[in-house]
Amino acid sequence: MSEYSSKLKSKDMDFLFEGVLSLKTKEECYRFFEDISTINEIKAFEQRLQVAKMLSDKRTYLDISGTTGASTATISRINRALNYGSDGYKLILDRLKLKK
Repeated sequence: MSEYSSKLKSKDMDFLFEGVLSLKTKEECYRFFEDISTINEIKAFEQRLQVAKMLSDKRTYLDISGTTGASTATISRINRALNYGSDGYKLILDRLKLKK
C-alpha cells in the first residue's frame, strides 16, 4: 500500500490516533469514546458507518434513510467518500467482512 498523505496530518493528530490504536477491547473503546466525544458525535459515527455498509451492499437511499434515519445529503456525502474518498470506509468494511 502506498504512503497516504492526509490534510489532517499533525503531531497532535498522530498522538490521538496512537491513542486510538492502543485500545484493545470494545469496552476500552466505549470508555474512551464516551470520554472524548458527545453521545451525538458517537451516534453520528455509528450512523455513517452503517450507511457506508448499506451503500456497499447496494441498498437504496430510501431504504438506507428509512433504516438509519440519515438524510439523503448525509447518504450522498458518504457515497461520494466511498467512490472518490481516501478509502477509509472501504478499509474498515473489508476488514470487518474478513472477521466474519
